[in-house]
Amino acid sequence: MNPIVKKQPVNKHILGKVLLLCVAVLCTVLFLIFDGQELLSLTSLNASRQILQDFYAEHQLVTIAGYMLIYIFITALSLPGAMIMTLTGGVLFGFWLGLVLVSFASSIGATLAFLGARFLFRDSIQNRFGKKLAAINQGVAQDGALYLFSLRLVPVFPFFLINLVMGLTPIRTRVFYIISQIGMLPGTVIYINAGTQLGKITSAGDILSSDLLLSFALLGLFPLLAKKIVVVLKKSRFKQKV
Repeated sequence: MNPIVKKQPVNKHILGKVLLLCVAVLCTVLFLIFDGQELLSLTSLNASRQILQDFYAEHQLVTIAGYMLIYIFITALSLPGAMIMTLTGGVLFGFWLGLVLVSFASSIGATLAFLGARFLFRDSIQNRFGKKLAAINQGVAQDGALYLFSLRLVPVFPFFLINLVMGLTPIRTRVFYIISQIGMLPGTVIYINAGTQLGKITSAGDILSSDLLLSFALLGLFPLLAKKIVVVLKKSRFKQKV
């Protein structure tokens, strides 16, 4: 009689990684097929602004829920369009409600991207480059919160890249979420405010309104102000260590 050959058990961890990666790739392909990047553009926002506002007036809860889900989906998959979604929040919901919705949606989406990168790639990268990453891991463990805060506050690197790279480090998920929400808040305030001003444009003369010009001036000045804040925080941190 032939010996019974035992089937090797399927590694659920690997199966989960493959499944998650397939879902992410499929969603990205569908996004590209249906011209998602074209739909999430300033031109598209201006063209469909009135339609969106009318729909929100009749279906407020559905619009809020759909907006949140789309924002989280885009951010979690690191797809382009977060900036337009933020401006749309200002156009549709006004300043305060738009600020709350975007702040939570962007932070939740960023954390999902962070967890996805950690689940898919962290173990393999740490196992392969553990010795080379030892100093980075130690630095993140000690000052990870301040480092992440400075990256969030000063937009030197794209936020989607920060989400993915931080997922490969030892920083705790709770710290990542809290610091991300706090660090992205000033930029969110400025973009939401710009969105509310875009929603007020009804004629060519409105483009030169003082409120709109101030909003775009803030968009340009924010990186400079953020750098000053980070320098002050680092100096304060250094004094505490000395």
